Amino acid sequence: MKNFLLIISMVTLSLCVSCGSSEENSIEDDLVVQDVNNQYGDTTVAFPKLSPEAEAEISNWSVFDDFQNEMNSLNGSTISEIRNKTERLKLFTDSLSKKIPETLATQPITSRLLVVRSRVYLLDQEAKKSRVDSLSIEEHLKELTSASINFYRQIDEKFHKARIDQEREDDEKKELEKQKRFLDSVYQAELRDQQN
Repeated sequence: MKNFLLIISMVTLSLCVSCGSSEENSIEDDLVVQDVNNQYGDTTVAFPKLSPEAEAEISNWSVFDDFQNEMNSLNGSTISEIRNKTERLKLFTDSLSKKIPETLATQPITSRLLVVRSRVYLLDQEAKKSRVDSLSIEEHLKELTSASINFYRQIDEKFHKARIDQEREDDEKKELEKQKRFLDSVYQAELRDQQN
């Protein structure tokens, strides 16, 4: 009888344990389904507007528009959308780094592009994991967005610096011209004094 009670209690205990684990599996399945519908990223982030000079140069960089459009739509995406978009972003950043226009092929711009490319690959790697870590996805998305903003700013800054350098050069030419006219007038005045 004691053995019978012991066997019944073990069977009952194993049933309780197995029912509890199926309930936990059900909860995990619900979380996975919930994660698929979650939207990641900050949809309020605005990427900087490039100056007209930068826009003109970027228009010669064929893949940049595709990259920019994909980045603009990345925040607020679900995990499946992020997986698709990071695949495209990997292609775009690879292409961008291979075909940098000569005027943009400066060390700061190529460095920022390399950081963006690395962030795209890290986000893609995280998004393709079998168990999605929402916090990690959010962090990688935030870092990619920040790297892209820095990349845009660096492009714009290059043209801003070029504009400042051009203005400085123009000012120096005007100053030299002004000094030359002054020296010419002094020379003319001395000639007149000598003739008188």
